[in-house]
Amino acid sequence: MKIEDHIREILKSIGENPDRPDLMETPHRIAESYKEIFSGYDEDPKSVIKTFDANGYEEMILVKNIDYFSTCEHHMIPFFGMVHIAYIPGKNITGLSKLPRIVDIFAKRLQNQERLTVQIADTLQKELKPKGVAVQVSGRHLCMCARGVKKIDAETVTTAFRGVFKKDSNLKNDFFNQIKTS
Repeated sequence: MKIEDHIREILKSIGENPDRPDLMETPHRIAESYKEIFSGYDEDPKSVIKTFDANGYEEMILVKNIDYFSTCEHHMIPFFGMVHIAYIPGKNITGLSKLPRIVDIFAKRLQNQERLTVQIADTLQKELKPKGVAVQVSGRHLCMCARGVKKIDAETVTTAFRGVFKKDSNLKNDFFNQIKTS
């Protein structure tokens, strides 16, 4: 059974008529949107990382305010927010655009925010072999805003620290201070 057939059944089960003119194309539109929303399953995050010699650069590299959209694996409704990523290079750096691409690959899968945070940090730690990685993800979850507790201003914040960020509280504080400033 194709996605379109399942969507027709869902429409029927909620009391709608899938043959109603305004809904006739909805199953197809949803199937097409799923291709984009869940495109992260078709990509390997390791494949987007290209490394370059750090040329002796040993300070924090930070890309902040990376927006993301994901889908809650528990309710299959959206959550979205911002990601901030920092790393201290070892021998290599990567292109700055690679960090948002990694975020998108993992976000475009059924997710929970905690795992999304860890996947980003672990991938960068494994592939770049930096001295350390820091990731902070903030999110607004429609499963909390539009249903359930209905707290529209609730924001969830998760972090993952690897290497020197885990051990050095001054470095961790520097990361937090830098992501606060615009």
